Amino acid sequence: MPELNDISAALFRATGNRSVPRTTMNLVHLRAGQIVGNTYLTVLNTGFLRKAGVSEERITAVSSWQDAPYFSDAERAALALVEATLQPAPHGKERVSDELYAEAAKHYDAKALATLTIAIGQINFFIALAVIGKPQPVSSLAEAQWD
Repeated sequence: MPELNDISAALFRATGNRSVPRTTMNLVHLRAGQIVGNTYLTVLNTGFLRKAGVSEERITAVSSWQDAPYFSDAERAALALVEATLQPAPHGKERVSDELYAEAAKHYDAKALATLTIAIGQINFFIALAVIGKPQPVSSLAEAQWD
C-alpha cells in the first residue's frame, strides 16, 4: 500500500524532533518488540542501537531493565511507560498510573512527553504490521537510520 509510506513518514517526522534522544526511542521500541515477542522488531531496533554505539550490555539488559545498572532515570521512565501501555493492567488499576506519569514528567518536558507518547503509539502501529505481516528480520535496515 503506497499510503503506508506517507503514514510511516509522518510518524517518523513526529518522533524525530530530537526532544527525546533517538537512543531512548530505540530502547522503547526494542522493549515493545520484546514484550510482544516479535523478532522483526527486536532485530531491527537492536541494529539501530548497535549503529548508535550502544553497548551490548545495555542492549541485552533491556529485557530486564528494572534491575540493570545501565539505564538513566529518564530511560527507565520511558521503558516503564511502554511496558504499562503494552501490558495488561493489574485488576482495578490503570495502565499508566498518575505516579508513573509524574515520574516521566520529571524527566521529560511537555514536548518530549508528547513525543514519547507518539513514539509508543508509533511502535503499536508497527507491532500490528509486524505480527500480522510477519516480515523477515533484517538488521540491514539499521544502516538507513537517520542521525
